Amino acid sequence: MSTAGTSDIHLIAADELESTVREIFTAAGCSTDEAGLIARELLGANLAGHDSHGVVRVPLYVDWMRQGYVLAGQEAQVVTDGGAFVVLDGNRGFGQTIAAQAVALGVERAQASGSCIVALRNAGHIGRVGAYAETALAAGLISIHFVNVAGSPLVAPFGAVERRFSTAPFAVGLPLPERPVVLDFATSLVAEGKVQVASYGGRQLPADALIAPDGTTSSDPHVLYGDYGPTDLRQPGGGDGAIRAFGDHKGSGLALMCELLAGAFTGGGCAGPLDGPRKGITNGALSIYLSPAHFGTQAEFERIAREYLDWVLAARPADPAAPVLAPGEPEAAMRTARLAEGVPLPANTWGAIRRTAEALGVTL
Repeated sequence: MSTAGTSDIHLIAADELESTVREIFTAAGCSTDEAGLIARELLGANLAGHDSHGVVRVPLYVDWMRQGYVLAGQEAQVVTDGGAFVVLDGNRGFGQTIAAQAVALGVERAQASGSCIVALRNAGHIGRVGAYAETALAAGLISIHFVNVAGSPLVAPFGAVERRFSTAPFAVGLPLPERPVVLDFATSLVAEGKVQVASYGGRQLPADALIAPDGTTSSDPHVLYGDYGPTDLRQPGGGDGAIRAFGDHKGSGLALMCELLAGAFTGGGCAGPLDGPRKGITNGALSIYLSPAHFGTQAEFERIAREYLDWVLAARPADPAAPVLAPGEPEAAMRTARLAEGVPLPANTWGAIRRTAEALGVTL
């Protein structure tokens, strides 16, 4: 059941939320299987605590589908096949569908021969990249993912106020016994989806997350979106400001490499410059899959890595109540809590989803 508290946050059971999202995408024109996959992946992001890549995306995905920016029922097309490497074109299919196909191919080939490099272009928004690293982990593989968003300049380079990068995610997964490690982050100070969440009344942004044209920093989502109503779609082109890169020149440099590797190298395009109007956005990704079993170092890798990781995590914390955590541990804890307690959604996020559902004839 869903409930609303004094803070206008609705708690919705995970299975209820997944069912709702599946019904919405089925009504929008996806097959039952594809709608289920999209719902499962979006919910998975919420369960991991990454609300920026969760069900807040539903209204925008449906809008993109209506406008033909993203297409249901697509298959990743092989452009170049070199055995140990492959180039795929997503044909603007839903990112959750296309990315799953790309990861499955990379995993299959790395398990067979020890390594595989997959270059993916023209996929719809693929969501939380860490989920694909987790898929590789389950197969016993290391994976490294450089991702960009073609046609989506949102982030100002270090020292600038104008948008030049996408949020350009980066992720790595390491399959260590009993303690797998997943590092997954946007190279922007915050993901664009976090600005969306804040704009709907969710968690506020850091005070310096955004930068206005005059160089002042801000936490106000209007800097990115311009004017909007409580349940309106958020249009990143509506505002004059930008998201800041994390880590000053370091995050800015990593964002540039994500654009060049995932956007230019794959042939899918970078965040800009835009030569005329571009219909929607697409994700590009350069993913590397490695099988420790094939390299002959698996035992040493697991032993040395676990010893080192344990030593790192044993460092005396600055706050005794906040122990040092490995990447992926906060997500695991959040998943357990939200499965038990429900997924919190700001009232305006739930309102936007309800409005989308009602427009499609889906009764909640």
